[in-house]
Amino acid sequence: MAKKVADQLVETIEKAGIKRIYAVTGDSLNEVNDSVRTHNTIKWVHVRHEEAGAYAAMAEAELNGIACCAGSSGPGHVHLINGLYDAHRSNASVLAIASTCATSEFGMSYFQETNTLKLFDDCSGYNQVATTPVQFSRMLQAALQHTVHKKEVAVIGLPGDIAAGPADEGPTTLNLLPSRGVYRPQDSELEALADLINSTEKITIYCGIGSKGAHDQIVKLASLIKSPIGYSFRGKMAVQYDNPFEVGMTGLLGLPSAYAAMHDADLLILLGTDFPYQNFMPEKCKIVQVDVRPERIGRRAQVDMALGGDVKDTLDALLPLINEKSNDDFLKTQLKVYAKVKEHLAMAANASGSENTIAPEYLATVIDKIADKDAIFTVDTGMCCVWGARYLQATGEREMLGSFNHGSMANAMPMAIGAAFARPDQQVIAFCGDGGLSMMMGDLATIVQYKLPIKLVVFDNRSLGMVKLEMEVSGLPDWQTDMFNPDFSAIASAMGMQSFRVSDPNKVEEILKEAFAIPGPVLVSVQTDPNALAMPPKIEFDQMKGFAKSMTKLILSGRVDEVWDTAKSNLKHLREVL
Repeated sequence: MAKKVADQLVETIEKAGIKRIYAVTGDSLNEVNDSVRTHNTIKWVHVRHEEAGAYAAMAEAELNGIACCAGSSGPGHVHLINGLYDAHRSNASVLAIASTCATSEFGMSYFQETNTLKLFDDCSGYNQVATTPVQFSRMLQAALQHTVHKKEVAVIGLPGDIAAGPADEGPTTLNLLPSRGVYRPQDSELEALADLINSTEKITIYCGIGSKGAHDQIVKLASLIKSPIGYSFRGKMAVQYDNPFEVGMTGLLGLPSAYAAMHDADLLILLGTDFPYQNFMPEKCKIVQVDVRPERIGRRAQVDMALGGDVKDTLDALLPLINEKSNDDFLKTQLKVYAKVKEHLAMAANASGSENTIAPEYLATVIDKIADKDAIFTVDTGMCCVWGARYLQATGEREMLGSFNHGSMANAMPMAIGAAFARPDQQVIAFCGDGGLSMMMGDLATIVQYKLPIKLVVFDNRSLGMVKLEMEVSGLPDWQTDMFNPDFSAIASAMGMQSFRVSDPNKVEEILKEAFAIPGPVLVSVQTDPNALAMPPKIEFDQMKGFAKSMTKLILSGRVDEVWDTAKSNLKHLREVL
């Protein structure tokens, strides 16, 4: 038989390094499914929801460089959207195959017809639909080039009749053409930066995910200029380890030490970060920003010097121009602040909580202690992000994945699926919020079906904790944030997964060790404190006033017990406020 377009697709993406397609088969996608079956060179991962497939592909792409998901015409396309938005905003190289109705039905309001060009326009960098076989072969290669080199989502629309038809190789290259160049500022720009650094005493370095792979260069720069190093949530695992100059994170999930180091400096050097919260950026110091995407420079802070370049390539060229400083007073001051902050964090984590109100800080600390040195963590958006950000420690081998830019709930469990497929020899631990897991529980069946050894830890605080905190600091009494949860461990058991439910803080470490030692998938549902709060590094008077106003409204509406429980749960954070 002649090669079909669907066969050409499978052969091309396999050569590009794609190992599997995350999808729900059906209708216009069936030809692709059958080609995967007959070739047996890549795998078809049957997720229960296409959003889970998109998130799994995002995780695999972040870990291994490229991944693929697919959705069939209509609802399958729409279900992909949230995960693809997240992947695109996180610069994950994800190829999305959007199979469509037959070309003869385009524009006829056919059953399940969607306009893929409009639908995927805002969550992709490349988005085309092929209407001839030769178009498809050329578009597929272009999509792969875009997603790998620009680190954007690439969507290719594949009508069912084109997928079933004979392939046409066309006049151009069929396969992905990888390349890795050197990208740094020109010499005059580097010399200007070196002059600025050499003439400034109090300097702080702040790193984002763009600093990944440049750890040694960053630490070397800090040692020369006696600079503290802060980092974003996404940058933590790439920067924190083996780093005597680190002072933690800033931002809503961060620590006062990094905030202070940035605001007390005369020069702030931003390396590979698109940190979104300008309220946490200093306004009275000079700011230099280095980013591989120069179009992003200056949109978060008042930047004085913009340098387009890869962080590692840039620092390799910059370091020989830097003079070593002798005065380390500024560095020592910031490290003392950080030592005190870590002391307070440890004190908060030492309080394990009580029956059915286990302290989430304690739970996160125990997980960090017993997790493998090269564990991969996925964290749900919300309070799970806070506990992961503050209590999971980098080792140089660990990874942490989350919805850091898009901020979606329900990402931890499906991202863990992609991580487990991508790195089968590494431990995968998902920090699942009860609200997030409730949204996507169907794909617990995917984990069981493929026997993925994921360890799901559910922070069951019976509330939308982050939303509750947002409302309280705005002066609003929390409302519609309480959750009526099922027994997550019973649901996992019904799915065929081993599970545990923990309500006694004295049993946390024992049960987690037992669960983590089980070779297959396990869910541990932990009854955590719904009133545990996370104090940001910068507390505004309006936030304190809003919180007091919220507590007053709760008292006046007869919810005195909730106010008292909140106060009891957060006495350990009083030092942070003071």
